[in-house]
Amino acid sequence: MDVPFWVWVAVLGFIVVMLAVDLFAHRRAHVISVREAAVWSAIWVAFGVGFGVLIWQVWGAEFAQQYFAGYLIEKSLAVDNVFVWAIIFTYFAVPAQFQHRVLFLGVLGALVFRGLFIAGGAVLIQNFSWILYIFAAFLLWTGWKMIRERNVHLDPEKSAVLRVFRRFVPMTDAYHGQRFLVRKGGVLLATPLLAVLVLVEATDVIFAVDSIPAIFAVTDEVFLVFTANAFAILGLRAMYFLLADLIHRFVYLKIGLALVLIWVGIKMLLKIDIFYIPTTISLAVVATIITVSIVASLRATRGQGRHAPPAPENPPFRLATQDEEAAVEPLWLRRTAGAR
Repeated sequence: MDVPFWVWVAVLGFIVVMLAVDLFAHRRAHVISVREAAVWSAIWVAFGVGFGVLIWQVWGAEFAQQYFAGYLIEKSLAVDNVFVWAIIFTYFAVPAQFQHRVLFLGVLGALVFRGLFIAGGAVLIQNFSWILYIFAAFLLWTGWKMIRERNVHLDPEKSAVLRVFRRFVPMTDAYHGQRFLVRKGGVLLATPLLAVLVLVEATDVIFAVDSIPAIFAVTDEVFLVFTANAFAILGLRAMYFLLADLIHRFVYLKIGLALVLIWVGIKMLLKIDIFYIPTTISLAVVATIITVSIVASLRATRGQGRHAPPAPENPPFRLATQDEEAAVEPLWLRRTAGAR
């Protein structure tokens, strides 16, 4: 697949422009409604599918099917990521109007980290072909572990990332609007919103370890791996606000995602030395597994309405009082004082 440099630049430019549009549209802190989330989800899916159609027209059906297979795998695995975010936000009592800012920066960081992971994975595959055996074994092991631990959920309070952050970064115990840093008494402090952002980024890195090898199982083209990841990730914020309070209804989704990982792990093993499974079959298998798991989940939980994950009785963080807000100093105060 011959991809000119200007195409890479154009795709990256489009991503930056769309992120800027999204940030401008949500520049004021407000609670994202289900309707607004549905509209934005439709927009992001339309862009993702439209890009696949463009690949079909320019590079042909085979590469387009590889892109769609990667896009579907990433989009499906991202649902599990969305549910983890819901648990994090609920546990730390993050006000709904501040969640979009955290997710925007979280997705921006995810694009950067995944770009680095994809580049590193491509270099490893090119120079050490035997690494594919490790990728395949890892996907099989992860899929099996996901099935075995399907009822195990993240406990944010026990997160090693959060413990390290609290140990080395001085912070307040109250949210100060959408600010990640505040200055009190001349001391620069992190707000709980920054701790939540760090935890969101850490969980995405963990999910990327699964999803990127999975996409390499359906395509060797770095351009397709990156674009499938990027277009799937760009819609994660809207997907969160659309699905966060439906987490309890997707009871079989984790089993479906596990089977997808096992399937692509088998495909990767066979592709190395034995037999190449056509992309059409891979795409059909992934789509069937995800569809069946979603339909079975919704049928099993018919009649259950929307509700957020259960919140702790005593959340570790709270909203700052008016007196605490008044005590916050401008972040540039120390620098200005030093200049005088």
